[in-house]
Formats: sequence, C-alpha cells, structure tokens
Amino acid sequence: MGAEAYSASYRLEMRTATLSDAPLHSTEELPPPWPGRRVSLNGGVVYLRSTPGGPDSEPALYVHGLGGASTNWTDYAGLLCDRLDGQALDLFGFGRSGPAPRSDYSIETHVRTVIAAIEARGKPVHLIGNSLGGLTSILVTGRRPDLVRTLTLISPAVPDLRPPRQMSTPLFPLLLLPGIAKAVERRMAGISAEERVQAMLELCFADLERVPEQRLAEAIHEARIRADLPWASTALARSFRSLVGAYLTPGPRNPWRVAAGITKPTLIIWGDRDKLVNVRNAPRLASVMPDARLLVLPGIGHTPQLEDPITSARATLALLDEAPETTRRREPV
Repeated sequence: MGAEAYSASYRLEMRTATLSDAPLHSTEELPPPWPGRRVSLNGGVVYLRSTPGGPDSEPALYVHGLGGASTNWTDYAGLLCDRLDGQALDLFGFGRSGPAPRSDYSIETHVRTVIAAIEARGKPVHLIGNSLGGLTSILVTGRRPDLVRTLTLISPAVPDLRPPRQMSTPLFPLLLLPGIAKAVERRMAGISAEERVQAMLELCFADLERVPEQRLAEAIHEARIRADLPWASTALARSFRSLVGAYLTPGPRNPWRVAAGITKPTLIIWGDRDKLVNVRNAPRLASVMPDARLLVLPGIGHTPQLEDPITSARATLALLDEAPETTRRREPV
C-alpha cells in the first residue's frame, strides 16, 4: 500500500508538535564540526563524529541525507548536547566514510549500517534522520524497535508518486540509469567545490541568507576532500537508485506500511518550502504513525536542522520530555 492508498485513512485530528522552553546548550561562537574517528561497521569502515553529552545525557544517533554527511548535524547536535550524547554517522560512500563493501549502496546496506552503529553503543538510542537518513531510520525502527527510544524524522524521503518539479532537473533522471556513476563523475569533474556546494544549498535551503559564512567554508572544504574519493559518485548514484527502488517496494516492506507499524514516540519536522520531498507528505506521514507529532516550519527548506536548528532542537527536546522512557522522566532508584 503506497502513499496514495493511505491518504484515505488519515486520522481526523493532527497532533501538533510542541516546543520546549528548556535551555539549549549555547556558545559564543559557532563550534567547528565535532571530532570523529573511523570505526569498522557492517563489513566496512565508516566515520563517526561524537557530540559529548552531559552527565545525565541519553544516547542518540544522527543519520544524514543523500549527498550529506555527519557535518549536517553540527549545530543541531550542539544545541542538544546537554541532553543527548550524540553520534553522527557518515554512511558508506559519504562524508569521510570508506566505500561500501562490494559497492553495495542499497537502502538495505544503509539500514544494516545504522543497526550496527546502534548495537555498538550497547543501548537503545534516540534516532534522528534527515531525508535519506529519515527513510533509513523508519526502516531501522520498523525492523528493530528494541534499538530505538524515540524517532525524529526531518523531511524524511518517504515515497511520493508526484515528485517535486526540482526533481526533474537533468541530474536526477541521469542517476537512475545503470552504470551512470562515471557519467556523473565526468559531468561533475569540471565543477568547482564552490559551485557544487552552491548548487546543493540552493536545493536544500529556502533562504541562503541563513547559511553562516563559517558553515559555507566548511562545506566547501569537505567538498574538496570528497572530490578526490573515487567512490563518491558511485555512492551518490547507487544510493539514489536504491532510494527510488524503495518507493516501489510492495507489501509489508513498503515504507508507508513500515511507518504505520511504528509505535515509538515520533517527531516529524518539515519545511514548507522543501524542494526535494513535498511537504504534503508531512501530514500524511504524521497521520499514519500512531504516536507522531508534526512541526511544519514556514519559510524553511529540506534541511530544517541546518536552516533553523534552534526551533528543530526545541521540538526534539519536547519529544524527549513527552517520551515515557527517557532518563529525565524516570523515578530515582
């Protein structure tokens, strides 16, 4: 059953997310990207950044979107670090992670990698994903609910039978063709790191004025590093093809069916100017998930954790306070 089939069974009442007024962690200056290390997971080597938490902090895992990286969580995770002991993962082929074993960049590989990262923590986590990372987080939670305490989905890449107009740009259909990674690589070879970052920001942000100069410089630096990685274009092309394939999965493995079976406390955050995953999917998703609350941010694009990290963080804090199993709500032993 796909998105259209579910549209006839929405709940009449939509639960709106609240914003916590608890203090957020703050610094006088923007922090640099959080430190990381290479670890062996799921048959390969991934890069894992850590955001140290406070004495009562709870474990969290952040999962980026297609073409993104663990650095997408720097500000949002920093605001939450008094409450969450966070780890931000670079999926195989992205950020500073190595290539996927056997060049398998399927959604299934990403799901297994996230599961392995959580199991390595030795305890359930607050799972937080954006775009491709949001879809991956839905599938992880559906398969292994024992590993997840709460779920925060930021513009998750759930199936939409009518993709936004921006998805019809020449690059996206190109990525669907078998063996196209080399063509993508040739096309991108003549584009500077600055141009690549600018194009990505224009897709993901509604207002480029919200991008701090420091974050822009960091993104360009990372783009230059990735330009020298021989697996980067393959990871992008094959992950995108697998993402589209997941949209067409029938039966109980369809993402909408999986989402409908998730009973974990869930927060859905979406920008109303998302150019990549249509915001009309936001109320649909919130309607089919039994314990979901929805926050739609006006004037925000595809990456609210980057464009409005403060509001996004306050919504996540409210979710943690509402969830029955967080440490702040447990009675002293």
